[in-house]
Amino acid sequence: MAEPLNAAMRFVILHGKDSFLIVERIRRFQAALGAKFGEVSRFDFDGASAPAVEVIDELRTFGLLATHKLVIVDKADQFLAKEETRRMLERYAESPMEEATLLLRSESWRPGNLDKLVAKIGAVLKCDPPDVGDAKAWCMARAGKAYGIEVEAEAAGALVERVGNDLARLDSELAKYGAYLATEPEGSKQLTKALVSLLTGQTREEAAWEVQESLLAGKPAAAVRKVRELIEVSQAPEQLVLWSIVDLARKLHDAARMLDEGVPEGAVAKQVRLWGPATSPTLRAARTIGAKGAAILLREAVDLDRRSKSGLAGELPRTLEAFASSMSGRLATGRSPR
Repeated sequence: MAEPLNAAMRFVILHGKDSFLIVERIRRFQAALGAKFGEVSRFDFDGASAPAVEVIDELRTFGLLATHKLVIVDKADQFLAKEETRRMLERYAESPMEEATLLLRSESWRPGNLDKLVAKIGAVLKCDPPDVGDAKAWCMARAGKAYGIEVEAEAAGALVERVGNDLARLDSELAKYGAYLATEPEGSKQLTKALVSLLTGQTREEAAWEVQESLLAGKPAAAVRKVRELIEVSQAPEQLVLWSIVDLARKLHDAARMLDEGVPEGAVAKQVRLWGPATSPTLRAARTIGAKGAAILLREAVDLDRRSKSGLAGELPRTLEAFASSMSGRLATGRSPR
């Protein structure tokens, strides 16, 4: 795939949630500018606080030592929150300095007239994580080029399944594998699926079952420790832990309702999709809490999920610990907090 940025561009916008891809594109772009202009002076601004006039002044001021400037504004969405700033950059895009390049980067972005002007003299690139197939291919290519190891196709698939398709996290794992295999002789530095299972955290399903198992045990202190361990030690995403709690609350609600209606346990397990070691403790907890208690628990779990997405759940790890403690105690006794 051809490099999307080149040294002839005077204005570039990079936006998206893949921080690794943004950083990598900036690195390559700066190298391309250096190859064309020689020494390049880089100036970084925090878009949340930098005045627009300072950024424009830096672009229009000639450098004393370098022949070209690269001016980068981070958090560009906040930088452009003021209409006056956006208009100022639109005017600059119509007549940019040849001796400088402006690069805006941001996780979120609102397209507008500025994008059209920038596209004429540079590029507007979205930098979101790749899909699963592309993430696997990227892992196999990146591992050999950056860390000198070979990745089996099955290993790449297992890695993406466990870590996700965020390139920064994948690259961190590949670096770990490279260090682990560094002492192996040339030709034997191969990452296998078994090694991924050994060195990388659990899949979504495995981590989810650990959360749910600790809650079903009915021991609040142990449930809190498990939530803390998954978030702080295993570095499981907070939203995965929350998803696991909501998923269990939904299963308990459905199971308790059917059990109260006299549906046989085998039919309940099949309908709720319980299997293996999860079946008995889930059905037992559903009987303990009952349909009414399970409905209250599900409503509270869904509300917590809603508040977390709106930024109203406080410090989410501590909130999850408190909810896990309460939920575990209720599943043990069947009593809701007053």
